[in-house]
Amino acid sequence: MKYTFDILGVSPVLHFFNHQQEHHPHKGAEYIGSFRCTLDAFLESVETVPPKRGWDLDEVVDTVIHYWVKNSEGIAHWSQRLKDAGTDSLLVGRVANIKALKTEFESLLE
Repeated sequence: MKYTFDILGVSPVLHFFNHQQEHHPHKGAEYIGSFRCTLDAFLESVETVPPKRGWDLDEVVDTVIHYWVKNSEGIAHWSQRLKDAGTDSLLVGRVANIKALKTEFESLLE
């Protein structure tokens, strides 16, 4: 199984958690939040995802690490946006099974 990871943006904490509660779980993706823009913080967040989804934790972790290594400019951008937003906000990321996410996106177009 192949996975993808992206940082999506900054969100107020309450908005993020309300969104998580109100919307049905996405089949192909898990949305995670962190108060810190660090690799360690996101790795801690994804550690709980694979057991719920049946995903391979090692592959998910490798995907997040690969993203972190290849996207230093984007990470610096989001780190600054998180600082600008203040302590009541968190950084939102998405980890997803590529095949399931693709199917989910295609269903939106139908």
